[in-house]
Amino acid sequence: MLAVLIASAVALVGTLLGTRVAINVLVKKGYGQLIRDDGPTSHHVKRGTPTMGGTVIILASLLAYAIAKLVTGYPPSASALLLLFLFAGLGLIGFLDDYIKISKQRSLGLRSKAKMIGQVLVGLVFAVLAIGWEDENGRTPISHAISFVRDIPGTQLPTVLLVVWVLLMIAGASNGVNLADGLDGLATGASVMVFGAFVVINVWQYNQSCATEQVSRCYEVRDPLDLAVVAAAITGACFGFLWWNASPAKIFMGDTGSLSLGGAMAGFALMTRTELLLVIIGGLFVAITFSVILQVAYFKATGGKRIFRMAPLQHHFELLGWAEITIVVRFWIISGLCVAAGLGVFYWEWLAFR
Repeated sequence: MLAVLIASAVALVGTLLGTRVAINVLVKKGYGQLIRDDGPTSHHVKRGTPTMGGTVIILASLLAYAIAKLVTGYPPSASALLLLFLFAGLGLIGFLDDYIKISKQRSLGLRSKAKMIGQVLVGLVFAVLAIGWEDENGRTPISHAISFVRDIPGTQLPTVLLVVWVLLMIAGASNGVNLADGLDGLATGASVMVFGAFVVINVWQYNQSCATEQVSRCYEVRDPLDLAVVAAAITGACFGFLWWNASPAKIFMGDTGSLSLGGAMAGFALMTRTELLLVIIGGLFVAITFSVILQVAYFKATGGKRIFRMAPLQHHFELLGWAEITIVVRFWIISGLCVAAGLGVFYWEWLAFR
């Protein structure tokens, strides 16, 4: 548990101080955010705000985990290393996308095909290693079953289909956070709550682990305490970054942050056997993603009509005249309720079937 506290504290301080340095460096280099012309006109004042802040979140999280391991003397686990690989790997794809946008002064970074190939390659390496990396008891970081609060009986997938399922989870979660990253602090604040929930889930699973004690309704999850350390590091890093990213934002996380955070959410859901529970815990991201899907589908089906004034959902409320800070705070409230509901379901399942 000491490692959890150290990781969160180091990451928090790391982004609080590191983001200030990053803002100065990015401003000097002129690495500012480009704003889409078809977006809300109120966003044009944000043109030139430094971006790629997700780099600080990633570096602070990695440093925090490493320091926590050094201080406590425990070696890193396979699950944690794989999750950090997914987190940093997707962050690298996002960084390349952000850098191309800035350096070439265009709203399009990596071509969609190249971006997808990069995400698939990182996800594929993660999936193959997570499925095949066994410990001394034959447990792997990811099981072959689809899970809700734990593995659902009778849902065992062949390896090929399991890899596809992992890739879909990663793509869905990373793109969900990316779509939510449109208002100051919105995605960062919601991410703090989601990763905080995974700290609670992993600590609980460690205390009720089948590997340490054969208690009623124990959890067959590999390396839960070390996953809690990673979750705490990312939570602390997002919290510190929010100081600078809250309205009026001094820096944006960019695709560097949104892709990495979304991928990490999927990784935690897969490794903690809470894949479908992520739909509840990350309910805000799900709603925002579905607003885009519904808008596009309705537009094509009706020959140009729209459900929302603009998608993603947060921009619809902007065009209704809501203040940006009002939208962000209310969406944070919704995210908090989703996280509370998800944790409630998680605990209820354990309590009800003991």
